[in-house]
Amino acid sequence: MTYKDAGVDIDAGEALVEAIKPLAKSTARSGAAAGLGGFGALFDPRAAGFKDPILVGTTDGVGTKLKVAIDAQRHDTVGIDLVAMCVNDLVVQGAEPLFFLDYFATGKLDVAAGKQIVGGIAEGCRQAGCALIGGETAEMPGMYQHGDYDLAGFSVGAAERGTLIDGSTVAPGDVVLGLASTGVHSNGYSLVRKVVERSGLAYSDPAPFAPGQSLGEALLTPTRIYVKSTLAAIRAGTIKALAHITGGGLIENVPRVLPEGAVAEMDATTWPLTPVFGWLKQQAKIDAHELSRTFNCGIGMVAVVAEADVAEATRILTEGGESVHRIGRILARQGDEPQSRVINADTAWPV
Repeated sequence: MTYKDAGVDIDAGEALVEAIKPLAKSTARSGAAAGLGGFGALFDPRAAGFKDPILVGTTDGVGTKLKVAIDAQRHDTVGIDLVAMCVNDLVVQGAEPLFFLDYFATGKLDVAAGKQIVGGIAEGCRQAGCALIGGETAEMPGMYQHGDYDLAGFSVGAAERGTLIDGSTVAPGDVVLGLASTGVHSNGYSLVRKVVERSGLAYSDPAPFAPGQSLGEALLTPTRIYVKSTLAAIRAGTIKALAHITGGGLIENVPRVLPEGAVAEMDATTWPLTPVFGWLKQQAKIDAHELSRTFNCGIGMVAVVAEADVAEATRILTEGGESVHRIGRILARQGDEPQSRVINADTAWPV
């Protein structure tokens, strides 16, 4: 018997590595050559311009959004999601993403699909300004059903010592800005898939909330990468805290960057609910509170700034390509009340 008889095709793995080498090379940046094929990859923070760096590491996945990609047979954007979920978590601490590694596991390797997936990862790295320096492709028959695969990502960023942001200076009177999302991003897809199932729609059907797109195409809109715009605002000294709005939505994520005595109050009437969320809410009769603690509701990143810095932060972020909304304020916390709340949601987001 051979390894191929057992379901593992070494030749296919080698073919994928050769196919993705140019993709990795396209992400090269100072500090890394972004070449593939060795047992490990090197990165030199000093060559990247850092004098006394603090390193910050993150790891994440894409979750069950992958099932949408598999069922819709569209694999070219989930790699962007994978990078976004990691690098957006780096930048909220003031760290510049330096490099990225991926883990791609499947039951039977499809070289064409694998190249599309890694192509998306490379695109995400280019958007974030980090180098794709390595990864692992695992063909594991018996672990995954035919056509299924999983993705995980790992990224390291850096900031000069003393420049990390942690929200400790946030105080009552500060302003909450919201940066628009591109859609559902990469959280809540177990619920999304259940809603699609109950709607009776196929992923190839027209999306009820996105004219000109199929349902699968619309739901696979990749997570926005906020790195370059927010780094510019951070380095200009206008940002006190940033929160990446992932699983837990606006309710659970914002408190992670607030001091104990602060509450973020966000007014749902101050930004437009992305159409996909209106459709999900209507289809599943999701109440406003559940919507705001499950999804990003149209705000993929929250920034807390001093009132005096609102105009400058908005200018920098807007020039960086963001749609910026003034969505709330920081109040003094009373007792043990929740540290994040969305007001007027029932009015702004009727069923």
